[in-house]
Amino acid sequence: MTVPGVDDETWDRRSLHERIAADLRDEIMSGDLAPGAGLPSTAQLKERFSASNATVQKALQLLKGERLVVGRPGASVTVREHRQRTIRPAAYMAPTASGEPYRWLSEVANSGARARSTLIEVAEEKPPADVAAALGLQPGGTALLRRQLLSIDDEPAELVASYYPLDIALGTALTERLRIAGGTPTLLAALGYPPRISVDRVSARVATQDQYQSLRLPGDLPVLRTLRIVHSDDDRPVEATVMVKAGHLYEVQYAFVPE
Repeated sequence: MTVPGVDDETWDRRSLHERIAADLRDEIMSGDLAPGAGLPSTAQLKERFSASNATVQKALQLLKGERLVVGRPGASVTVREHRQRTIRPAAYMAPTASGEPYRWLSEVANSGARARSTLIEVAEEKPPADVAAALGLQPGGTALLRRQLLSIDDEPAELVASYYPLDIALGTALTERLRIAGGTPTLLAALGYPPRISVDRVSARVATQDQYQSLRLPGDLPVLRTLRIVHSDDDRPVEATVMVKAGHLYEVQYAFVPE
């Protein structure tokens, strides 16, 4: 898009190879360049973007580093298979049946991938301000944190930090450094706090140092941050979770009807 009265070269201050990578990344994420499809040739990209061979190669190296495309010097470059994943929160929010795995694990397995959940930390601590407000905590109040890393095909997929009011969590399996059979929706329901409605706040942000390292991010790409507040009966908030995933690899799908 051209902004009237603004010179294109000064409006977008990114280097040309970053701009080329951005355009190609968008075409990959939107499906115009589908998994397994070949990218235009170097000659075509040079003509399209009025760029040198070296600039085009730098752009392709960015996309390779982001694990979006594969290829060797002198060979064609193709879009990697199954790189973009669509997350459907409604598919795994409900409690599972007895003996069944957490729905997120089942959803990933149904797509033909391997899913794994690694519990990193269980602790009582002061949550971020937006989480504390969502849970209705007093200033300086603490909550129980359960922090985990979700992986797909042995690659980090999502960093998850879930917080619970202490009057609900203390004395339950939430405080144990063990995975919970069926996931926390099942446990909360068993404790008398069945999930009734979830509210998501989704934003794009620059990754923190911890997020960058935990998710093995390839560069200065945004992360997709979701703050999910789960309410039980009487609209009581019983869980607030911060979920962070690589913005260039995932999209979130919601289905809803007009009010």
